[in-house]
Amino acid sequence: MISEVFITCAVTGSGSSVEHSPHVPVTPEQIADSAVEAAREGAAVVHIHVRDLETRRGARDPALYRAVVQRIRKSDVNPVINLTAGMGGDLVLGEPQSPLPPNPAGTDMAGALERLVHVEELRPEICTLDCGTMNWGTRSQYIMVNTAGTLRLMAARVKELGVRPELEVFDTGQLVLVRDLIEEGIIEDPALIQLCMGIRYGAPDDPTTLMTLVHQIPPRAIYSAFSIGRMQLPYAALAPMVGANVRVGLEDNLYLSRGRLATNAELVQRAVEILVRLGVRVMSADEVRQKLALRAHG
Repeated sequence: MISEVFITCAVTGSGSSVEHSPHVPVTPEQIADSAVEAAREGAAVVHIHVRDLETRRGARDPALYRAVVQRIRKSDVNPVINLTAGMGGDLVLGEPQSPLPPNPAGTDMAGALERLVHVEELRPEICTLDCGTMNWGTRSQYIMVNTAGTLRLMAARVKELGVRPELEVFDTGQLVLVRDLIEEGIIEDPALIQLCMGIRYGAPDDPTTLMTLVHQIPPRAIYSAFSIGRMQLPYAALAPMVGANVRVGLEDNLYLSRGRLATNAELVQRAVEILVRLGVRVMSADEVRQKLALRAHG
């Protein structure tokens, strides 16, 4: 068990959660304000997606990211900004008997460097890299696509930009790629890893599977662990017991308790309460900057 952790708030995500909760932010102003509120409650890091204003689904528009980041940076709080670079790897195949051509509805495949346009412009302290390809949805033809070649190119470019990658790991084999990137010198120490648990067809969120992943974490790496849905807040207690930092937020879970929809600020506040009762100190944004050797660009 570790005695101090930092909390990341995943503010909005890219999926259909807006259809299930009025608290999921959509516009750049809503996303930025929700991130600021989460930071006031104790989130040292805010993880940012943006959404198309018409479809309300995830988007890659740099102008939307610019509006969010500028509003956060002008606020009276100074959280570590973590932008997703996961968009642009969405492949929806045709029917099982005729998978090609891909279904244009939902398919968004972009080149490795095109997926980093907003990161190059805005220079956040952290951006995420999803470390593998996986199926998504029980009967869906959707695949989250992140090839080893694409990830190597993205990781190398992020390193040139002086941005710390957060390596999103959804299953055990993806840690093999993480180790390869570290051994090749593409990822600098300390490697920052996020263990993403409980996502169907990825690693389940039971403690045995979590410990399997933890035991494969590369030396000197700093890592967080979270689960989705009803297991999000229990993971706020479980994470520090396995040496991990904490992530909560409306990207992964909409509820504070059964039937009680949450805001991002409320989820962070509840995570802080859990950690304090466990005797775990919650780190500030500046402490995280020092711990992760982050470079400020904004």
